[in-house]
Amino acid sequence: MVSFEMDEDQRILKDSMAGFAADLLRPASREADETGDIPEEVIQKGWDLGIQASTIPEEYGGYGGSRSMLSGVIGLEELAWGDLSIALCLCAPSLFTLPLLEIGTEAQKEKYLRAFCGESYKAATMAVMEPFFDFDLASLRTTATQDGKGYVLNGHKCFVPLAKQSDCILVFAGLNPGTGYAGVEGFFVEKRTMGLKVEDREKNMGLKALETHEVLLTDCRVPPENRLGGARGSNFLALMSYGKIALTAAAVGMGRAAFEYSRDYAKERHAFGEPIASRQSIAFMIAEMAIEIDAARLMLWEAAWRYDQGQDGSREAYLAKQYAAEAIMKVTDHAVQVLGGHGYIREHPVELWLRNARGFASFEGLAMV
Repeated sequence: MVSFEMDEDQRILKDSMAGFAADLLRPASREADETGDIPEEVIQKGWDLGIQASTIPEEYGGYGGSRSMLSGVIGLEELAWGDLSIALCLCAPSLFTLPLLEIGTEAQKEKYLRAFCGESYKAATMAVMEPFFDFDLASLRTTATQDGKGYVLNGHKCFVPLAKQSDCILVFAGLNPGTGYAGVEGFFVEKRTMGLKVEDREKNMGLKALETHEVLLTDCRVPPENRLGGARGSNFLALMSYGKIALTAAAVGMGRAAFEYSRDYAKERHAFGEPIASRQSIAFMIAEMAIEIDAARLMLWEAAWRYDQGQDGSREAYLAKQYAAEAIMKVTDHAVQVLGGHGYIREHPVELWLRNARGFASFEGLAMV
């Protein structure tokens, strides 16, 4: 049965991430959004928390901690409460390391994982999304064709975080078209691979502090050992479910930030001699925001718990992500309404959260736990 009580380690994790988010992420959020740059000292302090190394076994240079998806979503919620762009930047290396830990061969783990256990932040990423209106995870247009020398990749990816900074990109492509998720495989594409081109930084409505890029692959040849998992291949459906769980956690964290900010504003803002929170229309919106956040979190925790129990949580992950994508739009829109005209100006963060929220309906492959 699902437990809704955090153990001692999870409470410590929550408090640690909450303190970091309050002290560094939230104060840096507005300027990062305006300038498009995340302060290096914030990223480094986040790296020092051991977000990556804590899940990497000791034989590869990590701390050897056991992986708990539920603990991961608890921590990510707190980071996203501070700022979504910075949280996704801090977690971007997990897009590379977690598939390695879950599916990679021993040779792949030995080759790549040690780089993420050093003292300085190491960028890495995954390329999943494609710039087509009918984009379908189970039917990617990016293809991988096997030949005698390995695999040849062709395709067009978009919204790839930190692609310019990453020495290697984990690219997902259709190897066996028409077979759904089972036909999609991952490939490690090194930065200097012929035919790989990372376009200029994308200009997005939200997540303005997070660098994302389009990635073009034109006859990119990769050796057979660069196929994620080797001959046995990838469990793409499971990996995308982990991503949906992570994105739901991020939505819950940012939604909670919008709820708390607008709730406190409504208590402090007076009109006609009383706090606007006492007005029924405002009070009902705030109550609805709280309901949506708690509902999304409960769905999220069930999905994460199932995976921690060794069960298939793909259905629960899908439902949680779908629900959270709608809930976060409602919550952030209500936050702007609660602030009235002030909600539309950049003096308050609710307009930033609303812009970020718009993307959750289409986000895929931007986070993983």
